Amino acid sequence: MIGLLVMAYGGPNNLDEVEPYLLDVRGYRPTSQEIIREVRERYREIGGRSPILEQTQAQADALESALNVNGNQFKAFVGMRHWHPFIKDALAEMQAEGIEKMVGVVMAPHYSRMSIEAYIKKIEEANSPIAFSCIENWHLETGYVNALASRVHDALQRFPEEIRADVPVIFTAHSLPEKILEWDDPYPAQLRETVSAVMEKLGSQPHEFAYQSAAISTIPWLGPDAGEVIERLVAEGKKHILLCPIGFVFEHVEILYDIDIVYQKLAKSLGIHLERIEMLNTAPWMIAGLANLIREKAKEAGWL
Repeated sequence: MIGLLVMAYGGPNNLDEVEPYLLDVRGYRPTSQEIIREVRERYREIGGRSPILEQTQAQADALESALNVNGNQFKAFVGMRHWHPFIKDALAEMQAEGIEKMVGVVMAPHYSRMSIEAYIKKIEEANSPIAFSCIENWHLETGYVNALASRVHDALQRFPEEIRADVPVIFTAHSLPEKILEWDDPYPAQLRETVSAVMEKLGSQPHEFAYQSAAISTIPWLGPDAGEVIERLVAEGKKHILLCPIGFVFEHVEILYDIDIVYQKLAKSLGIHLERIEMLNTAPWMIAGLANLIREKAKEAGWL
């Protein structure tokens, strides 16, 4: 049996968990009560908790089913980078079940030293005897690209037919500190490559790229921010805009708060019609594509 470690960022299961979760995210650096209150309020506005664990578990279950369609070869486990169940706990569970080798995949398609590499380091820090091989990026995986293009096509149907072809699509991803540019980090280039691949499917639809969800911080983060792009498009006369998050594959605070609350409030103040795509979640195209990548990674390691 080959283990499959499906990893995601993690999130609080209730408002009491917001502070310890945030401290873990910030590496236990001194954190002001003002920041803690602000983050707690964001979670309060989306229902008092993060849905990230259930969403990741659903994806893990879907991947396990896709991988085992011709017999049981894989068993999926969920590990979170910043909250329970932590990656080290998932590895301990694997070991207890006698698993000696595993493939890891992060439910984020684009590589950065500050994102995917940080997950791999968590595996290494666990000092588990389980042999592992990780998928480092899947930003051009055909199923993921097709699923995104399909979601954009479906979302455009919510706009009046006569203006649909002129609705600008803003592709978004989580911002990271600008210092990654000093490392020649591949993250910005991979994001552009995903946009290009999706646009090959969509054709001549007008589109932009922007970052979102920069942290509460004094250091510069990558831009432009999606809010700034929305304001510019409105100043240019646009009345209908579609957001397509490509750096996220399910609903969590960056979607449910940053887009569904903050950007919708902005759109209302500007008097425009703003929509976003349905998130990919367990989109069959994406799950099938990831299952193929996982299978190939296991074959490369000599496990299949």
